[in-house]
Amino acid sequence: MAVIDRLKFISRRLGERLWLRPLVFCMLSIAAVFIAKAADSMNLGWSIPSINTESVEALLEIMAASMLVIATFAVGSMISAYASASTSATPRSFTLIIADDVSKNALSIFIGSFIFSIFALTAAKNDIFREPGLAALFVLTVFVFGVVIITFVRWVDTIARLGRVGASVEKVEAATTAAMKLRRKAPAFGGIPTESRHMQRTAVYAATVGYLQHIDIETLQAWAETVNVRIVVAALPGTFADPGRALAYVTHDTASTAELDLKAVTDAFVIGTERLFEEDPRFGLVTLSEIADRALSSGVNDPGTAITIIGSLVRLFVLWAEPTEDLQAPKCDRVEVPLLSTRDMFDDAFTAMARDGAGTVEVMLRLQKAFKALSCLGDSAMREAAVAHSRMALARAEKKLELPEDLALVREAAAFSSTNTHMDDAIATK
Repeated sequence: MAVIDRLKFISRRLGERLWLRPLVFCMLSIAAVFIAKAADSMNLGWSIPSINTESVEALLEIMAASMLVIATFAVGSMISAYASASTSATPRSFTLIIADDVSKNALSIFIGSFIFSIFALTAAKNDIFREPGLAALFVLTVFVFGVVIITFVRWVDTIARLGRVGASVEKVEAATTAAMKLRRKAPAFGGIPTESRHMQRTAVYAATVGYLQHIDIETLQAWAETVNVRIVVAALPGTFADPGRALAYVTHDTASTAELDLKAVTDAFVIGTERLFEEDPRFGLVTLSEIADRALSSGVNDPGTAITIIGSLVRLFVLWAEPTEDLQAPKCDRVEVPLLSTRDMFDDAFTAMARDGAGTVEVMLRLQKAFKALSCLGDSAMREAAVAHSRMALARAEKKLELPEDLALVREAAAFSSTNTHMDDAIATK
């Protein structure tokens, strides 16, 4: 299971590469020509129509001449869209933009069609095909033409939206939603929440510098069972790891762990040069916050985008607060993993917006309404975080808003935080 988990992680990383899918389509294009040749060995008899060789060659020449131009145009358009997304939104959204399936499929089909036309044209001009193979090649060529036309029309619609801020926000929100759903099903990645009280423990430090991208919990469980210890994970995906940062602690009730080979523990932590969205919901919140913060800068001055992102953040936190019905039972009882802190997630999502939008009344009003909505979800940790951030946002607004009427509106919207504070004091007194 540990090997399968690692292979899945590697396959997902390969799937994000732009070159992989075009390579697969090129191989399929070459295979299609061999499939057409295989039709020559079939006894199809009178059912094969008579196809003129010149007509097939003409179609293939048109395809060969146009597909390379279209593929070059596609690459240029994609690069422009990627650059626009990085500058108008945030560079952190680049990995999601480049992973767009429609664009990758379009580029792959254009390049694959070019390879198919060149390979098939060479075979046809050298009289490789008899009548059945030529008929099969004609059908395949028409089919490829149809796929190219449909793909091009669909791709033009997608590429026109790809570099827009709205498209970037949608992709980041979708990636964060997926990460949150994954974490809600397995809050401790299949381990158990941190509860260790062991006195003897040995720290395991990172061997490289970078961001923690993945933790192979099943490998840790297998090693812990073999040497009869417990492992307390000290760093979650998204943590910046360095040689002085403990990734985990190996603990034992009675014996020392000084003689253990800890390399297996270190190898279970995958460290890379950048954060990934897949297992790190906080990275999605940070990215959305960066997009909103850039929109609030004096050079852009787009509070509407910030308000849109506040709506996205409310949806995400509502999802996070929902009760989980398909919660997975812990499978790795020797590995303890800390749970995500709701307060830390609020800090990632709202601190920058509240700081840089403090002088914009419409943003402050929307923020206070968001905090009020989140405080009513029935989650005590979320209510405490919402109240605390509401009070901090109000304090910032009081320093930046100059018009008394604007400040009065924000104070009125933030009145719920004072009510919640009084309720908490009353509960504590009882």
